[in-house]
Amino acid sequence: MMKILKALTVVCLTLVCLTTFAQKPKWEKVNFQVSGNCDMCKTKIEKAATGVEGVKTAKWNAVSGKMKIKFNPAITNNDKIQQAIAIIGYDTEKHKATDEVYNNLHHCCKYEREQ
Repeated sequence: MMKILKALTVVCLTLVCLTTFAQKPKWEKVNFQVSGNCDMCKTKIEKAATGVEGVKTAKWNAVSGKMKIKFNPAITNNDKIQQAIAIIGYDTEKHKATDEVYNNLHHCCKYEREQ
């Protein structure tokens, strides 16, 4: 019984130490342009960004087209986030949506694309 109690004490102390001294992630912030038009675009763009593992926050401004992201660089990066947004039909600074996906956007979400 005494050995079990000692073993449980050691395990508990180890867990307490690990959680106490665990480092918090260092969040990185980036801003980039995303093409889009409306609140429907905003919902879809932000959902695509926050759907990437490691993204904490994503805010897109429909007027300026500016996207603000906060993410854990140990898990993801700016390139992966922009790629996730392009996959759903919205051009970013680094990635362009395919014509097929862009053409399937709702009519109000079709923004003027650069050639």
